[in-house]
Amino acid sequence: MFKKIVIFGVGLIGGSVALALKKHPHAPHITGVGRSAQSLQEALQLGLIDTAETDIGLALSGADLVLIATPVAQTPAILKAIRPYINQHMAITDAGSTKSDVMAYARAELGDHIGQFVGGHPIAGAEKSGPSAALADLYVGKNVILTPEPTTQPQALEKVAALWQQCGAVVSNMSPQEHDSVFAAVSHLPHLLAFALVDDLAKRDNAELLFKFAASGFRDFTRIAGSHPEMWRDIALANKQALLNELKTYQQAVSDMTLLLENSDDDALHTLFDHASRARNDWAKSKIQ
Repeated sequence: MFKKIVIFGVGLIGGSVALALKKHPHAPHITGVGRSAQSLQEALQLGLIDTAETDIGLALSGADLVLIATPVAQTPAILKAIRPYINQHMAITDAGSTKSDVMAYARAELGDHIGQFVGGHPIAGAEKSGPSAALADLYVGKNVILTPEPTTQPQALEKVAALWQQCGAVVSNMSPQEHDSVFAAVSHLPHLLAFALVDDLAKRDNAELLFKFAASGFRDFTRIAGSHPEMWRDIALANKQALLNELKTYQQAVSDMTLLLENSDDDALHTLFDHASRARNDWAKSKIQ
C-alpha cells in the first residue's frame, strides 16, 4: 500500500514505526524530517530512515502517507507547512497523546484537505527518547486509537489503519473527546503523579539519602517520570480540563485515605487495598491473555 512515507520526528515513536515497516519484504522508502540535524543523521546511521530532508516540498513529493510523531505543540506548524504540498492520494496522521486539540489544529490548518487527516495515538512507549530508543517490535500487540470524524475520507482511514497494522498493532476507533477523557485517567494522571513524587523527593534536604534507599517499589511507580519532559508538558496543557478533573478526583481519593489512616480504620483500609489489588491483578491478567 505504501511506496513512500514521510515521518516528522524520528525518535522513539516515529523511529519504531520506521523499523517495524522495514521488516516487511517490500518496505516503503522512508524520509525523515526533524528539527535536529543531529537526530536525523543518527536516524540515517541507525537505518531508521532512507533519506533525511529539510525541504518539506521535496520530502512530501510522491508520499503516500505523512506521520507526525513530534511533541503535540509542534503539530499546527507542521500541518501549516505541509498543506501546500499535499496531493489528493496522501493520508496524514499523527501519534500525539491528545486528540481534541490535534483535530482542531487539523481543521484550522488543512482546509479542504481535512478529510485526509486521521488522528492517531499508539498506546506504546518507553521512558527513553531519541532515534537510538526505537524498537522494531514496540507496537506488536499494542493498541492504537484512531479518531476519525464525519469528514474523514474512508481511504485515508484505511491507509492509516494499515500503517499501524503493519507495525503489529491492534487498531480501534474513538471520538477525540472520549479518547482524551479515557487517557487523562489511565495515562496522563499517572505520569503527573510520578513526576510530582520524584520532583518532591529531589527537592528535599535529604534527597540523597532517600534515593540511596529507594528500591523496586519506587522504581516501578516512578519509571514514567523518566519520560520526555517537553512531550509531557505539551500533553498536560493540551488535555488540561480533563486532567484537572482527574486530579480533583484523585485528590479526593487521597483525602479519603488520609482520613482512614488518621482514624486507624483498619477494616476500611483493608477493604480499599483489597479492592484495588484485585482490580489491578485482574487488569494485569487480562493484558497477558
